[in-house]
Amino acid sequence: MSGPELVTFGCRLNIAESEAMRHAAAAHDDLVIVNSCAVTVEAARQAAQAIRRAARTRPDARIVVTGCAAQVEPGRFAAMPQVSAVIGNADKHDPAAFAPGAPRVRVSDVMQVARLAPQLVAAFAEHARAFVEVQNGCDHRCTFCIIPHGRGPSRSLPTRDVIDTVARLVDAGHREVVLTGVDLTSWREGDATLGDLCAALLRAVPALSRLRLGSLDPVEIDAALFALLADEPRMMPHVHLSLQHGADLMLKRMKRRHLRADAIALVARLKAARPEIAIGADLIAGFPTEE
Repeated sequence: MSGPELVTFGCRLNIAESEAMRHAAAAHDDLVIVNSCAVTVEAARQAAQAIRRAARTRPDARIVVTGCAAQVEPGRFAAMPQVSAVIGNADKHDPAAFAPGAPRVRVSDVMQVARLAPQLVAAFAEHARAFVEVQNGCDHRCTFCIIPHGRGPSRSLPTRDVIDTVARLVDAGHREVVLTGVDLTSWREGDATLGDLCAALLRAVPALSRLRLGSLDPVEIDAALFALLADEPRMMPHVHLSLQHGADLMLKRMKRRHLRADAIALVARLKAARPEIAIGADLIAGFPTEE
């Protein structure tokens, strides 16, 4: 086996970061890296299950656990005898963290991370699409969500770095790129919004055939982004909306920033502007006090 084995759970951002870790830990053929998710209890359970499975199938491997579950519950994974190291989200792109003599638990305060560095990924060998992290962290505090504690404050990758990364991936043969982030629509560079970033990217990389976006907050879809979704043929006719609920009272208790009517109006506008557009959504059932 050449390089580490990656076991990835959770979002598209984790897929992008797993490829970056494959690069960072390329010198270590003996590694199994479990990139965990903390968005649900089940996701954390599956990570623990994957650790035990890896220990059975590769008893001589060093098993490293990282990702959001490792960031918010490092002690849980450090207590597992199968685990060689626990690495937090702020530390997992440092090649030194994967060395045999590195500290067994290295979990820095992710709330102190203020800058997003470009990921040095040459290609996504196991995916037809390439995933590019352009944003990380979240400044909102939805009552159901632990992810801000796993990812830290919102920060954005500058336009120039995004263009350079995408151009490199297109040169490597990828024709479709997915922009990812924790709170993707909060991407900012000065006054520039996510829509401005997408427009600049499409202009700068004409060989990019298809651009797709990760999950979008419905209240942050700016005019420039809406125009691209409506009229730009290289922008894929698909959006995934972070709706979470369809009742205003539950949305208020979740501390979401939109109302039911806002979501309905946005979907209607999207369908009117581009009838073939496919729309998906995150929805939570069984929220406390829900009847």
